[in-house]
Amino acid sequence: MELVPSFALLLQGLSGSMTSPTFDSLTTVLAGWLFAGRRTITRMILAAGDVAQKHFSSYHRLFSAARWSLDHLGLAVFDFVLPWLDEIIVLALDDTLARKRGLKVFGAGMHHDPLLSTRKTAVMNWGHSWVVLGVLVKFSFRSNRYFCLPILFRLYLNHEAAHRARHVYRKRPELAVEMLSVLCQHRKNRRFHVVADSLYGGKSVLWHLPSNCDLTSRLHLDARLYDRPPIRKTGTNGRPRKRGARLPTPRQMLQGRCRQVELNLYGRHDRVRLAETQAIWHADPDRALRIVAVQPPSGGRTVQAFYSTCAQATAEQVLAWYARRWAIEQTFQEAKSHLGFEQPQGWSRRAVERTAPLAMLLYSLIVLWFADHGHHRWQAPLHAWYRSKRDPAFADMLDTLRQETLRKTVSTLGLHGPGSRKIIHTLQHVASLAA
Repeated sequence: MELVPSFALLLQGLSGSMTSPTFDSLTTVLAGWLFAGRRTITRMILAAGDVAQKHFSSYHRLFSAARWSLDHLGLAVFDFVLPWLDEIIVLALDDTLARKRGLKVFGAGMHHDPLLSTRKTAVMNWGHSWVVLGVLVKFSFRSNRYFCLPILFRLYLNHEAAHRARHVYRKRPELAVEMLSVLCQHRKNRRFHVVADSLYGGKSVLWHLPSNCDLTSRLHLDARLYDRPPIRKTGTNGRPRKRGARLPTPRQMLQGRCRQVELNLYGRHDRVRLAETQAIWHADPDRALRIVAVQPPSGGRTVQAFYSTCAQATAEQVLAWYARRWAIEQTFQEAKSHLGFEQPQGWSRRAVERTAPLAMLLYSLIVLWFADHGHHRWQAPLHAWYRSKRDPAFADMLDTLRQETLRKTVSTLGLHGPGSRKIIHTLQHVASLAA
């Protein structure tokens, strides 16, 4: 199963991150990844067909022993995204659970499962916890949605897993700061803006933000806020003040006079009470923040508070930035459902740290291919029972790539003579059903 030329050309941009034999194995694995029913290495080899001409152990060594860097691969994918980005590059940061089985799998441990948990009951599950950094992009073929394209990954080890692996325990925010430093160092002349939930909004991230990166996140409703310190008078003794007068907390801000604002976020229209101010947070007295407190009068949403290091931004901008974070949740769901993010069965350290993230990188490559070439080939389904679909989802992008690859395979059969057109049409129809 040979990849369609336009997608193979996109993959050529990754060849500089590894040797030629390793890149050939990677191309074969990705071709099999698109068509395999279950995303294990052996299933990918079977799905690749005659293209997989090496010994099967070569494809296992691609993840367990070959010399290539996942960070370099992710930065190469980031460079593919650059032409689609604005002057300020918006990033999304979050973590997700990949459920696993087996006590000897490297890095596996008990982690909070957000899909099975409720507000009253927290459910733990055995698996891998991945911290993911992605780029938020809006394409012309889908102007009503932001896509999050994952580029950098870190495997979080809880205390027990770190002890078994003889590693120093590192918290998720520390892993997030490391990824932000790698990306911001890669493009020092660009400005970045990362949006993340409250886990990555504390001082462990805020204190160590790269100089060319801003942060928008959630804030505790009882956070201690202060005004800027007064100008120090000449001749005053003692240590200079770091903070000024105490300001109302976000919860108290909503008890005063607020603005009534209409917002279009998360695909819904809401009318909310909104209060905003510029203040210094007790956790970071050296940085001014834009604080926004929101109280929806209806709709089941609770009172929330947000902050942004862009102190001059408006409240509406801060809320719009944070709402873009939802795109990374969609990416997690689609990568697990359509690309088998949780299915690879590697158990050694290198195999674990490389195999599953490759599914996320493949997600980014498929979306980029569709933005460049695939959207010209895609047609909305014309069924009597399904007439409302107008915009392509990721499943449509994957199906389009599969169909184009299968059409290329059928066209190379060289069928001629009477009835060949009907045979080709039948094969293409079967190929579209298989895709």
